[in-house]
Amino acid sequence: MLRVNECRLLPGSEISQLRKVIAKKLKTKDTFEYEIVRESIDARKEEIYLTYSVDVQIAHEEKYLHLKDVTLSKTKKPEKIHYTSFETRPLIIGMGPSGLFCALYLAMHHAAPILYERGSCVEKRMKDVEAFFQGGPLNESSNVQFGEGGAGTFSDGKLTSRSKDPKGRYVLEQFVRFGADPAIIYQSHPHIGTDELVKIIKKMREEIIRLGGEIHFDHTLEDMYIENDQIRQVQINGQWLPCDDLFLGIGHSARDTFRMLNERKVHCIAKNFAVGVRIEHLQKFVDESQYGSYASLLGPASYRLTHTTQKGRGVYTFCMCPGGEVVMATSAFNHVVTNGMSYHKRDSVNANSALLVQVTTDDVGHGLFDGMNFQEELEKKAFELGGRNYHAPAQRVGDFLKHQPTTAFGSIQPSCRTGVTPCDLHELFPAFINESLEEGILAMDKKMKGFAQEDAIMCGVESRSTSPIRIERTKDCVSVNVKNLYPMGEGAGYAGGIVSAAIDGIRCAEEWMKKRGKL
Repeated sequence: MLRVNECRLLPGSEISQLRKVIAKKLKTKDTFEYEIVRESIDARKEEIYLTYSVDVQIAHEEKYLHLKDVTLSKTKKPEKIHYTSFETRPLIIGMGPSGLFCALYLAMHHAAPILYERGSCVEKRMKDVEAFFQGGPLNESSNVQFGEGGAGTFSDGKLTSRSKDPKGRYVLEQFVRFGADPAIIYQSHPHIGTDELVKIIKKMREEIIRLGGEIHFDHTLEDMYIENDQIRQVQINGQWLPCDDLFLGIGHSARDTFRMLNERKVHCIAKNFAVGVRIEHLQKFVDESQYGSYASLLGPASYRLTHTTQKGRGVYTFCMCPGGEVVMATSAFNHVVTNGMSYHKRDSVNANSALLVQVTTDDVGHGLFDGMNFQEELEKKAFELGGRNYHAPAQRVGDFLKHQPTTAFGSIQPSCRTGVTPCDLHELFPAFINESLEEGILAMDKKMKGFAQEDAIMCGVESRSTSPIRIERTKDCVSVNVKNLYPMGEGAGYAGGIVSAAIDGIRCAEEWMKKRGKL
């Protein structure tokens, strides 16, 4: 199979025109089949192109290898699934991407996993979240953080990952299998959107059950009994259950579980993390800044910006949501946490992104829970600053840079449906974060003119982007001191998004199977 790169189309072209471009690159009139591997937007010059890499099946491929942009494809054939049966059934805690894909993979191999998720099924979870957004009560177990699908369900559904693991493509293929647009396989910035994710996750759940898996919602891991370096029993909703192997995909908002793990002497370490705000601009501004005159043809644009401050601290944007909204993402009473969400069409007026500052253990302390405590204190302060009613404290960028409180918003109106309270965010953060945000915003404005515009809005606090704790494990994905515990995903410190967390869940499942000689 050949890999043909740099196949270019003008914005607005029919995708069917790609075949002609490929034929021209190969200088052939012979018949061939092709599959799009990747789509990207080349905006480096005045004229913008959609650029594709494709895998091509054609006879006598060796005669094309001398051509420019043509190489042998390195795409591997999907691994054959060997269906097996197991003497014991693994338990999985958490139904975010790592738990969901771990369960799916094990179920496909006839391991009949049993899943426990503290939150609700996605149908009930949607109702709980919407009720909270409309001013109703917060459900501490069924919210933006907890429930079927994990925190990524209420996000843009971005499927980008820096991981080069070929399992990444497998993850995308599974999403397509359960209803996602096949274009996510090759798009450079694939996304699904919250409204589509909930449908896909439900179908994945149904498949796990069809294959012999078992799923229990509204069930929380409360304790575990460890003997001779192995978990023998787990306590879930007050009931003690036998446990042969435990996959732990709890997410980093399960702070009570981390405290329990520490009490049971499961080895964990403090790690660096990040906190900051959600920054909002008009989506029209983002489109024009990225695509210029082609903005109307290329759909909602995104961006990713980074800066290292003069003191060496990283400031960066993360989880950018084109045409989205800022959402209240707390999972605890009297805490305020912000996140971003987009629907599939990305057709809202505003764009938003996390704007984060790196925080090290030197900043907050080296104790296991110093970072977690720092996050919690910021969330409590944000609740107070917002008015004690789950409004997000918010400030215009212009006012933030001038160190003056915001009293009213301008051409950009905040999108957070639970409401915002104008304030001075300098009262929320310690000096090192405020200074880093100020320097980072001005530096990013040089890369994307208008990023620091007066009316852009900052909402706090974005505190759940990364886990401040890592559950230490070996190269075989097993806890370093508990032989049958498999920590996995973002909460355990081994992933940073939907795809990487899903990959990690699959990796843990594979290691479990290898240990039993089944893979």
